[in-house]
Amino acid sequence: MVPADHGVFAEYEEYGIEDPRICRIGEEFFITYSAYSRHGVRIGLVKTADFKSVERVAIMTQADCRNLVLFPKKFGDRFARLDRPHTQIAPWSIWISYSPDLIHWGDSRVVMKPAPYHWDQMKIGPGATPIETEKGWLSLYHGVFQTMDGAIYRLGCALHDSDDPAKILGIADDWILQPEDPWEVTGYVHNVVFTCGAIPEDDGTVKIYWGGADTVLCAGTAEIETLCALCVSSSRAP
Repeated sequence: MVPADHGVFAEYEEYGIEDPRICRIGEEFFITYSAYSRHGVRIGLVKTADFKSVERVAIMTQADCRNLVLFPKKFGDRFARLDRPHTQIAPWSIWISYSPDLIHWGDSRVVMKPAPYHWDQMKIGPGATPIETEKGWLSLYHGVFQTMDGAIYRLGCALHDSDDPAKILGIADDWILQPEDPWEVTGYVHNVVFTCGAIPEDDGTVKIYWGGADTVLCAGTAEIETLCALCVSSSRAP
């Protein structure tokens, strides 16, 4: 994908597109991405069946909304998403919204906020497409802590109810990944691990992909059951 060069999408993608999240629904793959322009940042949606060409579907949000992930199934007759709008009152929290068609969204509510005096106290945002497990929906998210040397981005995990994803069953109190390797500590934006994708495997593991210092792409594995257990055994308030 490259920014659109004509039509309404071109106006809202003129400064670039980034942070794609892929979600399979049925036989189609939907990709959400951040679209930057002079109007701010919004979230675009495209779909593809073969990853050779894409069809632009919608601009899904107002300005200043990022990190949008779709749930890969409907709840009743509605799709659901997690995103991170910005407000001055409750900055950089994770919200949930619902839609009948992936285009028109509403019934929005906040589900997670940054925790004061915590590793994610500055801001949080959805990371990879939520993963359906026997315990609930496993969601990977990034959390940011501000220091005198700049922000540190880490990864955490949360567990949403299987039938009502607006209900948080638990949030792991500790992070699951932080910048440690040289290519995560030093780079274009130092001290950053940032995920947009995770793939569950049949053996109960998940492959997690993350950007290191906005410079390189990294990958690692984790046990899905272990991550789910962390969310409930050592949980913080949402």
